[in-house]
Amino acid sequence: METITQPSKPASAKKIKSRRFWKTAVQQRYLYLMSLPFVIWVFVFSYIPIWGWTMAFQKYRPNKTFFEQEWVGFQYFQELLSDDRFYMVLRNTLAMSFLGLLVGFTVPILFAVLINELKGRFFKRSLQTISYLPHFVSWVVVAGIVYKMLSTESGGVNDLLMWLGLIDEPIQFMAKGSWFWGIVTVSDLWKEMGWNSIIFLAAITGIDPEQFEAAKVDGAGRWRQIWHITLPGIRSVIIVLLILSIGNLISIGFEKQMLLSNPIVIDYAEVLDLYALNYGIGLNRFSFGTAVGIFNSFVSIILLFTANGIFKRYSKESVM
Repeated sequence: METITQPSKPASAKKIKSRRFWKTAVQQRYLYLMSLPFVIWVFVFSYIPIWGWTMAFQKYRPNKTFFEQEWVGFQYFQELLSDDRFYMVLRNTLAMSFLGLLVGFTVPILFAVLINELKGRFFKRSLQTISYLPHFVSWVVVAGIVYKMLSTESGGVNDLLMWLGLIDEPIQFMAKGSWFWGIVTVSDLWKEMGWNSIIFLAAITGIDPEQFEAAKVDGAGRWRQIWHITLPGIRSVIIVLLILSIGNLISIGFEKQMLLSNPIVIDYAEVLDLYALNYGIGLNRFSFGTAVGIFNSFVSIILLFTANGIFKRYSKESVM
C-alpha cells in the first residue's frame, strides 16, 4: 500500500507567502516603477562610492591603478588617533551636535504645537510661510547676515544691547571662541526651525479631532489638551526622528562652521568634516581624509543602532 506524503506545513506556508508577495508586487507594479529611479540614485551615489573606502588602507596615488597602490593597513587610522588636533576637532563636533540636537530638535516641536493652536487661518498660514523661507537661503547669505547683525559697527545686536543699556561698548561676538558654538546653534535654528516643524505639523493634523472635542467636554483647557492629546499623538514621529537625528549626531557637515569661522576662533570652529577637508583633501592626503570619513560613518552607525535599541526596548518604537 502506497503512502501519500503530505507537504510540510512550513513549506506550504512559505509558498503561500511567496504567492501573496508576487500578487501584491503585480498589483502595485506602478508604485515599484515610480520608486525605481530613487533606488538607482541611492545605489549609484550611496553604495558604489563605498568602494572608495579602500583608499584608507592604501598609500593612494592618483596616477596609479587600483592594483598598483601600496597597501598600508591601518596606518592612517593610527595617525588619526594619535593626532591631538583630532580630539579637539571631535570635541567641537560633539559639542555643536549636542547643542543642535537639544535646541534644533525640541524648538521645532514646540513651534509646530504653537502654530497648531493659532485660530486665525490667514495669520497661521502667513507665519508658516515666513518660517519656511530661511531654509531656502544659502548658508553663504546666512553667514553674511550673521556677520552683519553681530558686527561692532552698526550691528543690530550690539546697537540693541547698547540702546537697552546692557553694555557700554560693542562686543566682538565673532572673536570669542567660547561663543562660537552658541552662534552656530542659533543661526542654524533660525534657518531650519520652520522647515523642521513641517513633519510635526503634518503629524498633528493626523490626530483625530474628536479627541479634542471630548477633552473640551471634560473641561480640559488648551495646555491639558496639548499635554495629554497633541504630544502623545505625535510621540511615534518624535521618537523615530530623534533616533535618526542621534544617528547623524556626528555628521553635521562643515558649511556653517567654515563660513562663520575665522582664524581667531578656528580652535572652536573646526569639525570632523572640515578637518578631513583641510588635512586630507587640502594637503592631497586622500587616504587620510578617507580614514576620517570612515571613522565618522562608523561612529554614526554605532549611535544609530544604540539609540534604536534603547528606544525599542523602553518605548517599543524602532526604525529597523
